[in-house]
Amino acid sequence: MDKIVASARAAVADIPTGASVASGGFGICGIPSVLLAALAEQGASELTVISNNCGIPGVGNSLLLQRRRIRRLVASYVGENKELERQYLCGEVEIDLNPQGTLAERLRAGGAGIAAFYTRTGVGTQVADGGLPIRYAASGEVALASESKPKEVFEVDGVPRTFVRETALRPDFALVRARRGDRHGNLVFRKAARNFNPLCAMAGRVTIAEVEELVEPGDLDPDEIHLPGAFVQRVVPLTADQAADKGIERLTLRAATTGAGGA
Repeated sequence: MDKIVASARAAVADIPTGASVASGGFGICGIPSVLLAALAEQGASELTVISNNCGIPGVGNSLLLQRRRIRRLVASYVGENKELERQYLCGEVEIDLNPQGTLAERLRAGGAGIAAFYTRTGVGTQVADGGLPIRYAASGEVALASESKPKEVFEVDGVPRTFVRETALRPDFALVRARRGDRHGNLVFRKAARNFNPLCAMAGRVTIAEVEELVEPGDLDPDEIHLPGAFVQRVVPLTADQAADKGIERLTLRAATTGAGGA
């Protein structure tokens, strides 16, 4: 099946207000920046965005944040975006904070058809006991806090241990970016971009992939495919300029040194 869509704008045109959207990538590495920019222009609001974090100003998920399109952010890290901090503390956006491994597993479980799972992560903290601030009031008081999650005790190797039950995530849409892909939706990711992109793609009911290099079906060795096309409904080929446009979250340069040769 040919899953090619002519443009990012056309690919996200049917994402409605109130939808849940998983966004792949890690920081601003491997993020579906072209699709997110198109969604920001499209105008859907009251979105629940599920992503490792909200990025940095002017890039990726932050474009939605700056336009006040996000109602709730489900994330594992929120420390790099001052506008997110401001909106959160002023009660303008909700944050559902998850341990990073738990967030990854909630997405993977959604894609695998597993309704819930048990984990030791979060035992003895507000993740399990409840009380994490999700939304603040304008006065600075907590207006909405997380509820306690069911905790059960299992015997593991003869030792009773407490586990937290976490539920799977099944977003309405997933936006991902792949290094290579074909028109059937088979995708290959590059290095750290493989962290959350495949999980988001698996979990989404409708998955849209922007692809840096489009190849013909059969050109990808089956052993190198990271995500089968069964999980992907739409493929958007990027232009050369779009594929080359990759941000750097923190540019760190080594100080110049003077060697024996004066270099």
